[in-house]
Amino acid sequence: MGNDLFSSTHAVLSQNAMWWVFSIAVIALLALDLFGFNRKNEEPHFWHTFWVCVFYIAIAIVFGFFVMYEEGSDKGMLYFTGYLLEKSLSLDNIFVMSVVFSAIGVPSKYQHRVLFWGILGALVMRGIMIFLGEALVSRFHWVLYIFSVFLIYTGTHMLFQKQEEKPFKETTLYKYMSKIFHVTHEIHGEHFMVKENGKWHITPLLFALFIIETMDVIFAFDSIPAIFLVTQDVFLVYTSNIFAILGLRALYFLLAAIVNKFTYLKPALSIILIFIGLKIFAPHLGFEVQTWQSLLFTMVMLTGGIMLSIFKEKKA
Repeated sequence: MGNDLFSSTHAVLSQNAMWWVFSIAVIALLALDLFGFNRKNEEPHFWHTFWVCVFYIAIAIVFGFFVMYEEGSDKGMLYFTGYLLEKSLSLDNIFVMSVVFSAIGVPSKYQHRVLFWGILGALVMRGIMIFLGEALVSRFHWVLYIFSVFLIYTGTHMLFQKQEEKPFKETTLYKYMSKIFHVTHEIHGEHFMVKENGKWHITPLLFALFIIETMDVIFAFDSIPAIFLVTQDVFLVYTSNIFAILGLRALYFLLAAIVNKFTYLKPALSIILIFIGLKIFAPHLGFEVQTWQSLLFTMVMLTGGIMLSIFKEKKA
């Protein structure tokens, strides 16, 4: 009994230590992003953005191996599966960001400021949604089956839906935001708000931030159920989500111009979501999908979708 108590206490201390390592890493990365990578408002350069993107991916991979070393290979693979899933789902965010900035007219040199605060808001919102989801799942395990059905529906809908070319300024969200806020359509440097005729107006920068934050919450309703069906370990759920989001700004500047050319990536992602949704029913059919099989399937589908898209683009 004494040994069991020691093991349990050690596990708690280890988990707490890992939360501290993660928190310090996130704070350091945010400080580096704000005061190191983007100290000035300037046009993003390709190679600078490329190496920043590589840096964030490398940090996420190193943290994954740290999880693997501390918690075992199974949990490490669950982390990597969640990270890949969230990273691939974030490509939809990148496309939306590109449309928002283009429609509202936010210059490239100010976009990184909007995205920094957008990502900071996403960290908080994802945290709230993940911990609420964890509380829900821990009390009502059957909720996972609802997540599964929802994910299967989402994946099927994504697979067969037709792309709408509706202009962003004609969308309901844009019209609604324009009605409830005083908006100035002029850029006032890096300012989010300005005072005109005695009234405070939000600038295109803050307007874009509101839209991006709202869309991130909408996208989270897909990604949060997906990651909870991969693992219910809240540490793995949150860390994989956050490390995927942290590098989103650099990934945006790297891929914004070409993300819509990845024709087969969305179908590949749809199949992954359907697979994850169906996985919970596997034990009822007499077999179980192993952790490494989920990771391998995710990697193969994403790589295949990207390679087929590149091949199609070259052929065209």
